Amino acid sequence: MKFGRLHLMILYAKFEYKVVIMTTAEIKLRLHQYIETAQESKLKAIYTMVEEEISETYDFWNDEEFVAELVKRENSYLNGTSKAYTLEESIAKAKEYISGV
Repeated sequence: MKFGRLHLMILYAKFEYKVVIMTTAEIKLRLHQYIETAQESKLKAIYTMVEEEISETYDFWNDEEFVAELVKRENSYLNGTSKAYTLEESIAKAKEYISGV
C-alpha cells in the first residue's frame, strides 16, 4: 500500500491527537497491561531503554524545593491554617469516594 503525503499527514495527525488526549494515568495503565503480557524479548528491550533511569535514585532531602514545601505544609498544620484529617476521617472519605466510583 502506497501512502501519499496527505495520507501520511493524516496518519501523523491521528497519532499525535491520540497521544495528546491520553492522560498519564491512561499511559501507565496501558503500559502495565502491555508489560504483563509482553514477550520476554520485548521486556528486555524496554528495560534496556529505561534501565539507567530505574537504577538512579532520587534523594528528596537534597531537593531544596521539596524540603521547602514540606516545611511550609508543616507550618501550615502547626499554626492551624490548613485542614487536617484523622485516620478515621481519611478512611471514611476514601470509602465514600470509592462507593461513588
